[in-house]
Amino acid sequence: MRHSSLRPPLVAVAHGSRDPRATATVESLLDLVRARGVNVRASYLDHAAPSPVHVLEGVHSAVVLPLLLTEAYHSKIDIPGVLETARRRNRRLSVRVTGTLGPHPLMCDALERRLAEVDVTPSPDTAVVLVSAGSSDPSANAVIASMAADWRRRGWYDVRPAYASATAPTPSDAISALYDAGAPRVAVASYFLAPGYFADKVRTAAEEAGACAVSPVLGAAPELAEIIVQRYRAALTRPASGPRHALSHS
Repeated sequence: MRHSSLRPPLVAVAHGSRDPRATATVESLLDLVRARGVNVRASYLDHAAPSPVHVLEGVHSAVVLPLLLTEAYHSKIDIPGVLETARRRNRRLSVRVTGTLGPHPLMCDALERRLAEVDVTPSPDTAVVLVSAGSSDPSANAVIASMAADWRRRGWYDVRPAYASATAPTPSDAISALYDAGAPRVAVASYFLAPGYFADKVRTAAEEAGACAVSPVLGAAPELAEIIVQRYRAALTRPASGPRHALSHS
C-alpha cells in the first residue's frame, strides 16, 4: 500500500452534541486512530464544528466514515445529503463512504472492556441490558437485538436489548424483566459513543431500577479505533465515487 501521506484522508462524521464531553471523547478516539498511522479529520453533523462540508472543501479525494454505532437516519439520509452539498461546492471531490462502526465483531470486546471497568465480567450469575439510543428505523433496533443475542453466548446469564428512546423496551423495563426472570444481578452496557443526554438519562434510570452497575460509554476504546482503521483500509480497495452511492459495510 502507498505511503500514508499519499492516501486520501479519513473524514469521520460524528453526530455532534452541545455537551463538550462528547467532542472531547471523539477527539480522544481519533487520536488512537492517528497513532495507527491514519490521517483522520473530525467533523460533526450538528451542534459542533467543523461540519463535514467545511472539512471536505478543497479536498480532491477522501474516505468518509459515519462515526455512528448503527446505520439509521443519520447515516442513510443526513450524511448522503451532506456529501451531495460538499460535491456541489467542490466539483473535483471523489469519496469512498464506509459503513458505520457497528455492527462489528470487535464491538462486544469493547463493551466488555467498559463493563470490566465497573467490575462486571461475563458470568452465568450476571445478566446484561444492552442499551442504545433507539431509532425510528426498525432495522437499526433489530441490529441491537441481534447483537444482544450474539453476546449472550459469551457466558452471561442473559443479554437483552433496550432503548433510550423511540421504541421499547426501556432500560428500566428490561432490568425489571430480567430480575423477574430470576437473574441474580443485572448490569447495563452503555452502547453510546460519547457522554451526553442519553448516556446520563440511561445511567439515572438504570440505577433507579436496581442495576448493579452501568458501564461508561465506549469512547476511546482501542477496539473502536481498530474498527475505524479496518473500515478505512477496506474502503481504499474500492473505487471512489460521488456522494450518491449507498453506504457499504466494509
